[in-house]
Amino acid sequence: MTDLISIAVDAMGGDDAPDVVLEGVAQALSARPFLNVLLCGPEDVVVPFAEAHDRCTAVPCSEVIAMDEHPANAVRTKKDSSIVVGCRLVREGKAQGFFSAGSTGACLAAATLVMGRAKGVKRPALGVVLPAYDQPVFFADVGANADCKPEYLVQFAKMGAIYMEHVMGVSNPQVGLLNIGEEDTKGSSLALGSYELLRQEVPEFKGNCEGGDLLAGKFSVVVTDGFTGNVCLKTIEGTSKMIFRHIKSALTSSLTAKMGAALVKGSLAKLKEDLNPDRFGGTPLLGVKGTCIVGHGSSNAEAIKNGVIAACTQVEGKVSERIAEAFANAPGTPASQAAPEEGSAS
Repeated sequence: MTDLISIAVDAMGGDDAPDVVLEGVAQALSARPFLNVLLCGPEDVVVPFAEAHDRCTAVPCSEVIAMDEHPANAVRTKKDSSIVVGCRLVREGKAQGFFSAGSTGACLAAATLVMGRAKGVKRPALGVVLPAYDQPVFFADVGANADCKPEYLVQFAKMGAIYMEHVMGVSNPQVGLLNIGEEDTKGSSLALGSYELLRQEVPEFKGNCEGGDLLAGKFSVVVTDGFTGNVCLKTIEGTSKMIFRHIKSALTSSLTAKMGAALVKGSLAKLKEDLNPDRFGGTPLLGVKGTCIVGHGSSNAEAIKNGVIAACTQVEGKVSERIAEAFANAPGTPASQAAPEEGSAS
């Protein structure tokens, strides 16, 4: 018999929590017979749900971290919040992964402070799977580290390659560096330094990736600093929404257009689904001791379900263990570069 995979879920994460989270968890439990959910949140929310669903255990919490709270301060002061408790369950070995569609900053802070960084990892990276033309591409960092050094990007590349191979099934993932040109002489000091280190330390590194090539499928993993990555990701999301609005407007502008729309309705629906970020469920935070998936605040039930399943898939792929093994012998992080000590918010 396959062992149960235990995922801690923040019942209060997201704009429409807890209702949408509970619906998504119910769907995930139905879709994955070997999933066990530890549902973290207010007692009056999690207890009735757990009593009505097999393989779900209520973990009552007395506090909730709001979207507008200072992430690190909230994690340190609200030790009985659903986000902190969920990460603590992973640290204690009671859960193998954690999912939340709550405050991204709080999730990152809790995962780093409570779950802790894997030995040798200088900065955990928040990555997102983008639906590129030929194949998905793992893009990191998209917000965990606004300021980076070349050695951080090298680690992002190595962790991203592990994720793509063992979660997305991409053999020999090709790595690229987001830059303003293909030539190795282009870019900022960070880009130039990163290029040289990537060339030396990452065998799968294939050079610079211009912005226009990010979604072309030329690379399986593309790395950049968190500031650039976050701006780039939100630009892609905004552009996608704008294009679909224009398409909808054009296809409803006249009777002839509406007749044509009827002919391509199925193809457009498939295109929309292919580009729908909800099917990936959330963004993995790589480099911490355990699995952490952060969902979008506006996640619907389908996105919640897929986020919980994504956490299961990452656990099945032993991504955290593989990253820990890959970095076990890495040089220690100097104190001046170190992230906050793990466990201090427990």
